[in-house]
Amino acid sequence: MRIQPRQEILDIWRATVRSCWQNGEWHWGGRSATNSISDAEQLLTLLLPATKIPMLSLDDPDGIDEEVIEALGAMGGAIEIPRRLVGLMSDYFTRYTDEAGAPIFAGGTYLTPVDGGPDLTEEQRSLDIVDSFAVSVTLTLATIGFVKIYRGSTQRRDLLSQLDVLETMASVRLTAAMVGLLRSFSTSVFASTDEFGVRLCDMVNQDELPRREVVAALREQLRDTMASLRSVVIGSGRVTEDLDNSEMLFECGWSWGTIADAEEVPTTEPIGPQRVGSAENAPYLYFTVIAMDAIDDLNSERTRLLGLLNEEQQRLSRALQLRWELTRTYWATVATFANRRRWPIEDIPWRTTDGDRTDYYTLQATSLAVKGLIAGGRGGDEELGRIASVLVELAQRARITRRASPDESALVVHAPGKQVTLNDATSKPIMTWNVNEFSTVLLLRATTVAGLLNNARRRSELLELADEVWEHLLLRRIPDSRYAGLWDHAGGAFPGLAPPPVAPSWYLTERVVHALVTAGQLLWERPFPRAGRLAAYAQDLIDEAEYLFDRELMRGTFAGEAMQRSMRSIRASLRQAQSLVDDRPGTAAALAGTLLLLLNDVTTGQQKASEGI
Repeated sequence: MRIQPRQEILDIWRATVRSCWQNGEWHWGGRSATNSISDAEQLLTLLLPATKIPMLSLDDPDGIDEEVIEALGAMGGAIEIPRRLVGLMSDYFTRYTDEAGAPIFAGGTYLTPVDGGPDLTEEQRSLDIVDSFAVSVTLTLATIGFVKIYRGSTQRRDLLSQLDVLETMASVRLTAAMVGLLRSFSTSVFASTDEFGVRLCDMVNQDELPRREVVAALREQLRDTMASLRSVVIGSGRVTEDLDNSEMLFECGWSWGTIADAEEVPTTEPIGPQRVGSAENAPYLYFTVIAMDAIDDLNSERTRLLGLLNEEQQRLSRALQLRWELTRTYWATVATFANRRRWPIEDIPWRTTDGDRTDYYTLQATSLAVKGLIAGGRGGDEELGRIASVLVELAQRARITRRASPDESALVVHAPGKQVTLNDATSKPIMTWNVNEFSTVLLLRATTVAGLLNNARRRSELLELADEVWEHLLLRRIPDSRYAGLWDHAGGAFPGLAPPPVAPSWYLTERVVHALVTAGQLLWERPFPRAGRLAAYAQDLIDEAEYLFDRELMRGTFAGEAMQRSMRSIRASLRQAQSLVDDRPGTAAALAGTLLLLLNDVTTGQQKASEGI
């Protein structure tokens, strides 16, 4: 991997501080005016690496790395940096809490009018949106974890009091975000003969089977999911139609916001009034993936080890986990249906039941397919290798790894991006949501799948793709001004595609950081895949070295104090080589090779001594 996650993150931190920290104050906002999502992304640019990569942590002043202090030096030294972060987090939670004490999850300036339609009203911009729920889960978990560790490094009463207030605000927002996700879950049921059912069948029917067989096979594979959907009893997404009818199909996932007529979720937490929803009861692939990733954070090892959830949040998390499992199973089944000549996800582009089609949806569906393959025990190298091949093809089609022609339609996924239409309860378009994260999502997916592969060669090939995507993203960094080093300037990679930006996009910059964090975790936490032939070769070398060593012991070669020390050193090195053979066979082989040369010198020396030479 040519990407250097640690160094790249430090460079982004330098650029972020240079861009946002002016005259001792933090300036919110970027290309879009401030809103609950953009400001959270701006803050996560700093917090995400600090809470997920140990060597970049900021919650223990005594343990902050010198390079980290230098990168964030404009904010102060090791003592000032975490204190100022506490102030920034407190400011964010205060800004996005209304007078009634309810957290605000509005899309704000990220929402845009429908083409040819009127400007959005303040009421429309104030609607709660799933993206805000999801990013709030990630931000609040990072905040609560930061506070728990930082609290142990200070005894100042004023700072401890500030930390208590911050943790309370973050906890309230976390609960409210979880409730929002529960009220945004959707199950859409339709007949296999209507337009939605026909499109779904056409998408999954890669073997050109009769439609009735496809419907029967799909229902059979989703039988447990359909039965479990009846367990959804709080929030939204409850099935009221008769799924027992053999002609009925369904989709499940998350809509773009709180579902119209969604019931309130009972909770003991003081989250304020739960707002009335207005989103249609239908899943959106983009928001489904965003919500699924947020729920992953709720169930992460860090969340469990630090005890970041209180009892009420654990109850809500279990309800979300059920929806996560149902959604994962559904989309993985649809994406890999039949498992014969070709999976539906390999038939690019992905087509949704509302008739939309784009390579971006294929890219998003790979995330859900991988989650399902792993959970279903089908996450072997063969299956994951097929997903990897899809990622390689997507990179080519998006002209990331292939030369682009001017005005090529494939470039639309980069700028201006995919316009996702948001419908109301009557399926009438009311506004749009712009998505231009194709390259960053591709980098994230490539590093994630690479970390799951056991075949070293396939893993290296996919990391090579990640390197190529990263080189593409480097061309899209803002080249000059105080925003230099942030994103996004699409015209840097595709001349003429977009004018130079006047401010950074925190939407894209945070996603770049997320991908780099994933790459860093791959290098730091996951062992290199076992190479069978290399491991066998290393074991053969170790076995020969042990044999020669034991033979020299039988000959009494290691007599005398100096030779005894040499014997102990060789024995320790043999044990070390044996302990490394599974995780680092190349290192074990190199160590065994060195021992063989040493033992050869000992044997040769003994032979020469016996011959009187």
